[in-house]
Amino acid sequence: MKIPRKLGLSFLTINASAAVVMLVFLASILMIARTTERNNHSQDVYAKALTLETAILRQNSQFRGFLVTGDLSYLKSYEEARVEFDATAVELGALITVASEQAQLAEARRETLAWRRNWSDRLIAQVKAGDRDGAQEEVRGAGQKVLVSKIALPLRALRATETDAMAAHAEDQASAIRMALIALAVGGIALIAIAVTLARVLSRQIARPITTLTQAMADLANGRHDIDVDAAGRTDELGDMARAVLVFRDTATAKLADDRDREAAMTAIGGGLRSLSQADLTARLADVPAAFRALSDDFNLATASLSQVLGDVRGSVDSIKLNSGEIAQAATDLAERTEREAAALQESSSALDEVTRSIREGAVAAIDASGAMADTRGEAERGDAVVRQAIAAMHGIEQASDEIAQIITLIDGIAFQTNLLALNAGIEAARAGEAGKGFAVVASEVRALAQRSADAATEVKAKVKAASTHVGAGVELVQQTGEALAKIIERVAGVGISIDAIARQSDHQATSLGQINVAIAEMDAMTQQNAAMVEQTSAASRQLVEEAEALAVSVAAFAIDAPAAAASRGPSNVTPLQPKRSPRRWLTPPEPAPLKVANDDWDAF
Repeated sequence: MKIPRKLGLSFLTINASAAVVMLVFLASILMIARTTERNNHSQDVYAKALTLETAILRQNSQFRGFLVTGDLSYLKSYEEARVEFDATAVELGALITVASEQAQLAEARRETLAWRRNWSDRLIAQVKAGDRDGAQEEVRGAGQKVLVSKIALPLRALRATETDAMAAHAEDQASAIRMALIALAVGGIALIAIAVTLARVLSRQIARPITTLTQAMADLANGRHDIDVDAAGRTDELGDMARAVLVFRDTATAKLADDRDREAAMTAIGGGLRSLSQADLTARLADVPAAFRALSDDFNLATASLSQVLGDVRGSVDSIKLNSGEIAQAATDLAERTEREAAALQESSSALDEVTRSIREGAVAAIDASGAMADTRGEAERGDAVVRQAIAAMHGIEQASDEIAQIITLIDGIAFQTNLLALNAGIEAARAGEAGKGFAVVASEVRALAQRSADAATEVKAKVKAASTHVGAGVELVQQTGEALAKIIERVAGVGISIDAIARQSDHQATSLGQINVAIAEMDAMTQQNAAMVEQTSAASRQLVEEAEALAVSVAAFAIDAPAAAASRGPSNVTPLQPKRSPRRWLTPPEPAPLKVANDDWDAF
């Protein structure tokens, strides 16, 4: 039997035993839960029944207290107990499912309603009506009829039933707990015994052979190749491992022979490599084992090819030195021209910055002037409004002067009439003789007063007329001032529009110059980058010359075959580069575009 099957059966046995113990324990727990639930239900019913009994007793006591004292606090407590009784009765009815208990509850509620109807509610109403003595006398004469014992008896019977049920539930719960403990103890002991037995069996069939096989593999790893493996005849995984160990043993024995041949080959190859390390490319391998003959041929071919390549490298190094010198000179010339162009672009950029700054300052000044003209126009418009108000006030004054002139004319007429009346009164007084002397004096005074009033009215009328003339002249002057202010407002509006146009054009020019400046700045940056890249190219060319010279020295240290050496001294056919100077040109700035420079192009140098 395979080891996984043995282990599977062992764990299956343990799991099955544990499952049985868990099932028994689960059944006990479920029984405990059911008995606990029933016990809680009985306790709830018992508590509700006790609450009902307490509520009816409280109703009875508060009812009697109200009959004796007439205090309304007893009546309030009675109503609270009544509400509590009714609510608890509904809750208890929802809990009870047994017909006998439902009948007991129904009897208690029926007796309660009858007691309220026949005694408590009726006598409370009688006391409220003012007949408290009659109600007390009726209670004393009723004897036991007014008691609530008939209501309490079914409730007490209900509580006794629930008490017996709780005792039975407690006994069932204790039995379930005992069964759970017994199942746990017996199951635990059984699981321990099964686990110990399976451990001993697995140790004898698996652990001990593994220990023996481990020792054999350790001996093989230590170099002992004469080991014996007893488990090779088994049909399980340990047998497969034992047969694999035998394969390892045979392979190790064959490897010893191969190691001896490899050592001889490595000795020969080591001699050839030492020759190569001493820059001798004329060394060749010979007299190596047959298994390494191909390696020997490859080594000899590689050294011959390397000798030829180094001969070619010598010729190429001379060409590289010549051409890299030409490249360095050309790069130096290009760097100088690029630096001059970068300086010219920088000067142009600075000049454009100054022009742009001047135009922007002009635009700001134009905007400020436009704001000032707008303020001036506002002040002129406010002055025009003031002039219009002044004209209206002048017209009001002129109208008031006309009204005053009319009033003065009326006063003048009244004075004239008064003067005539005074004259007539004087004539009548003269006719009356001595009897009219006093009246004549009064008439004379009235006449004098009328004359003074007429003179004053004439003088005021002349002054009012002169004032009206001046007011008319002032109105005409104010109207001319208003017309002048209107023309000023119109001219100021035109000047403001012109200044706004100048400000917009200046801002547009500043924006255009800013774009040109950005383009020149980008060209300057590009030129600077080109100069840096040219400088890097020049440095790389100079370094290439130095590296070519060092490479020539290194290659010259190798000893190569005669034909390759002769070829390396042949003339070079590489044409040297001639630097060309380009004329200086002014470039048209391109559209602004982001520059992307490959920073890793020159990392190799």
